[in-house]
Amino acid sequence: MSHHLDTPLAAQSGQLYIDDLYVFNGDRATVFVMDVNSSVTKADIKRGFHAEARYEFKIHFNGAEFEELTYRLAFGEPDGAGKQTLMLYELVGADARDDSAMGTPIVEGRTGEVSGGGNVRLWAGRITDPFYIDLDELATVNGAIKDGAKLDRSAWRADNAKNSFAGTTVESIVLEVSHDEPMLRDGTQIGVWCRTMLATDAGGWRQINRAGHPMMWPIFWPTDTDFSNPANVRHPSNDLKEDGEEIASAVAGVVAANGTAPDPQAYGWSVARQVYPDLLSYQVGTPATYGFAVRNGRTMADNAPEVMFSLVLNTGMTSGLTPDVTKAARGSAFPYVVPA
Repeated sequence: MSHHLDTPLAAQSGQLYIDDLYVFNGDRATVFVMDVNSSVTKADIKRGFHAEARYEFKIHFNGAEFEELTYRLAFGEPDGAGKQTLMLYELVGADARDDSAMGTPIVEGRTGEVSGGGNVRLWAGRITDPFYIDLDELATVNGAIKDGAKLDRSAWRADNAKNSFAGTTVESIVLEVSHDEPMLRDGTQIGVWCRTMLATDAGGWRQINRAGHPMMWPIFWPTDTDFSNPANVRHPSNDLKEDGEEIASAVAGVVAANGTAPDPQAYGWSVARQVYPDLLSYQVGTPATYGFAVRNGRTMADNAPEVMFSLVLNTGMTSGLTPDVTKAARGSAFPYVVPA
């Protein structure tokens, strides 16, 4: 679930909250990007990655219910220059879903530097945020969904749209895995989610936050400022049975009010089944796009808010913004992001 809004808990613990997940094709490789710790929370953020946390990419294969491959990152405390050591571990099979499994260390490095080993390249550090949205438009959508009401289009105009995240930064993890990796060969169908974990006093690990599809949290739970929603700690395999009714009902209410579906309940459940389990689907080696007709991975240029607004409301919605507004925040070569 992505978190971009300015909330009290995010300001305190932004290092643990995920802003975006991207999955796309790189240089004969699959690229996984996790962004956390948005500066939209203003001056109170603590820069860098949490030194007592784990950051994980979880990968399912061929529609499987559970992950078979996990890439786990751990970071050290910042040094005098703000740099952190990092270690990347690979976990496969049953270990991929076992929080107590140690995994195999495959890359060691430092933030702000390219590291590599075997079939992977890795970069982590502070970047210009490539995400773009006008939060005023989000507010109009939130109001309609909350009340199951007609969308008030007079409250926002596309020709006045502005990127509310212009000038903001995030901490980014960029992992590129070669198609030579046996589990991620060209043509493989995968489902991807990411999460943050925090060490507990008892010696175990607690899942803090996770992300798959973009915009889930801002659209469906915009007022959950303490991040107490059970979706934070749930595994995707439990999404539909534990939360499908909530998503279906919210969507049914808003499409009924706006007259955009002849059978609101059926449409609500169709949306719930599209977003749950909350995984980004992607076919390795293909062009990624998170669009209206096709959702295959997600690039940093994709207009995710426009797509999700249109899906939820069952009518075409423009964001008034194009990928050009963050063109300077994207690179064509590894690490594909622009350090801040």
